[in-house]
Amino acid sequence: MPIIKSAIKRMKQTAKRRDRNVIAKRNIKSAVKAFLAQPSATGLSQAQSEIDTAVKKNLLKKATASRRKANLAKIAKTAGVTLTTSRKESAKTAKKPATPSTGKTSSGRAPAKATAKKPAVKATVKKPAVKKTTK
Repeated sequence: MPIIKSAIKRMKQTAKRRDRNVIAKRNIKSAVKAFLAQPSATGLSQAQSEIDTAVKKNLLKKATASRRKANLAKIAKTAGVTLTTSRKESAKTAKKPATPSTGKTSSGRAPAKATAKKPAVKATVKKPAVKKTTK
């Protein structure tokens, strides 16, 4: 047991961190086991989410997480699990049409003015200087 105050504090901090890390790793293992037992899109999403969380907390390296997620995706593909896009992603990709009555776009701004394009200036290529040889 440490005697110095700072060492005692460090020991307490280490114990807290270890408990947190053990819980996070246990969550990963349980999510992966649940997915392997019953492959589904939600199970895959949950397992990948737990892995991403562990990377964010520096429990796993990026490459390790990438490898594990790739293996899960491979298993999902062989099991025939189809992934559906989340509602947030589908809402972002769906665009609202412009309202023709006001002439404004869905964001409320007027459309950008069309400007005449200027012809592109051709870049002149300089030839390298020729060295004169004297004999």
